[in-house]
Amino acid sequence: MKIIFASLFLLMSCAQLASAQTATKLEGQIVCCEECWRRADRKTVPFGTPADLAKSVECVGNGDPTLLAVTAQDGKTTFYQLEEGRFKKPGKNWLELIGSRVEVTGAARMNKEKHFLRVNELQVLATPQQIAPHPDVIGTEAEMVLRDLFGIEQKLSSLRGRLVVLNFWATYCAPCRKEMPDLAAIQNEYAALGVQVVGASAETLAEQKEVRDYIKEVKVNFPIWLGATTEDMARFGLGPALPGTAVIGRDGKIVTVFQGVVKAADLRKQLDTLIARSQSEVKEQVAAAKEEKEPDVSSVPS
Repeated sequence: MKIIFASLFLLMSCAQLASAQTATKLEGQIVCCEECWRRADRKTVPFGTPADLAKSVECVGNGDPTLLAVTAQDGKTTFYQLEEGRFKKPGKNWLELIGSRVEVTGAARMNKEKHFLRVNELQVLATPQQIAPHPDVIGTEAEMVLRDLFGIEQKLSSLRGRLVVLNFWATYCAPCRKEMPDLAAIQNEYAALGVQVVGASAETLAEQKEVRDYIKEVKVNFPIWLGATTEDMARFGLGPALPGTAVIGRDGKIVTVFQGVVKAADLRKQLDTLIARSQSEVKEQVAAAKEEKEPDVSSVPS
């Protein structure tokens, strides 16, 4: 009898738990904490600026739970703390998605007047860049000073004259691992054409062993610099979520940026365009120099 009662109690508890979790579909914006959301009137000031995203790194690092801010027609915002369901976090946390407007399907519940949402499906409707456009950095001078694996200071400006593919990454970033083979292939294919890939890692010099192990495992064939920060990424028009890539022209100015995993086809297309343009400019310079050297020829009557 005790076993029967225990089984009935367990079934009833499961039924109550199931009823407490309501299947739902919600649309809202992923935010790092209520405090950051309430810093401004979100009817007029969108969340997702570079400053918001930089602050989100600190919030996540402090252990603040990531939330889905759902605003009703009456202007009231309800915050749901995100929990993993069938949909898994893109990395070790939700940082990559903070600032994005999303549609989430999952199970909602309440506990001590707090809302929770177990995420089973998630679709990104708009990125932070689309919601709160970042300052246009295209055409601006690119400079950054980091240290290589030997602790030697390296400057981006020292590569002027080459086309630079600057990739921000970290060993703990799962999406970063996916694009590393493509970046290594581009380094091989385009090196002779004056292209240099540089990996700017979020790891510090104290973590160089982990970085060296990663380089060997993934077969990275381009220089790695250490100590890249979210402030560095912001100067290149990139949010704090890794990875991010900037292409810098031979004149040291930013040509284009890619937030997230860069598609190899898109990167090759951009590089091919820049290489063709520079080759055309060289031909024009050679032709102009040749014309200047040719002496004026006067006809002498016979």
